[in-house]
Amino acid sequence: MKHFFWLIILLPNLLWAQETHKPTPYDSAHFSWRKPVPRNRLRELQPDRPGITESPFTVDAGHAQVEMDLLRLRNGGTGNEQRERDLKMAYTMLKLGLGRRTDVQLEVPLYAIAKQRATDADDWEERHAGFGDLTLRVKHNFIGDDQQGKFAMSVIGYVRLPSGGTVGDGAAEYGAVLPLDVELSDKANLEAQLETDLNYDRDQDQRYVRFIPSTALEYDFTEKLGLVTEAVAMWNTEQRRWQSSVNVAPIFKVTPNLQLDLGTHLALNRLSDHEYFVGFTFRR
Repeated sequence: MKHFFWLIILLPNLLWAQETHKPTPYDSAHFSWRKPVPRNRLRELQPDRPGITESPFTVDAGHAQVEMDLLRLRNGGTGNEQRERDLKMAYTMLKLGLGRRTDVQLEVPLYAIAKQRATDADDWEERHAGFGDLTLRVKHNFIGDDQQGKFAMSVIGYVRLPSGGTVGDGAAEYGAVLPLDVELSDKANLEAQLETDLNYDRDQDQRYVRFIPSTALEYDFTEKLGLVTEAVAMWNTEQRRWQSSVNVAPIFKVTPNLQLDLGTHLALNRLSDHEYFVGFTFRR
């Protein structure tokens, strides 16, 4: 599996090397957060949701974008001695385009409920609710942000702050994400991603490193309806075992600036989490 994901990541470089980059009106214009891109020249909406695999495209300079989990339910710990259930409501990602290839992002977890119980127990033994951990992120695109070529790549760096108290993870966490995109046709895009995180385990009072390779196929059936299918794997230095899931999410493109989505993460082994969610993306 590890070799498969590296093949997905390296293959687009061969495609891009054979391409001639064509200048566009967006390339030649010098926009910034103080001089927004005119609305009639905005690129196609490219949010990071709904899957684990994020988009390499940034928000247009001077424009704001909101990506929100209206509701997300996660059931985890099925392969351990302890069961977990998280319910997130109004989990919001706020984005601002700073310039030609860079945007800044703030993840605001407005409300979360976390429950825990032993596997053989009938009732939940612990319950915590409240505001979650804030996350600061910066995305910078290196290749293909004008959406004119067949290949795009960016890097995302983030820090998660321990603002959630008992609902949060309990300490600062750090990570980096490398998302890629290959345009297969006018209707299909292949995306891949490698994420690495330095996380904190509150129960064990120790840090661990996590690696998450993923790949996704997005297909547009019509101008208004698309579907994302995704394969995700995860390995960390704490459990030292692979977790894997398959994610499916239909996308409803209501307007050029509004997109709705819903979906599920289906666990492929006992260590993986089950998730169900519904959310939206809006750009102004």
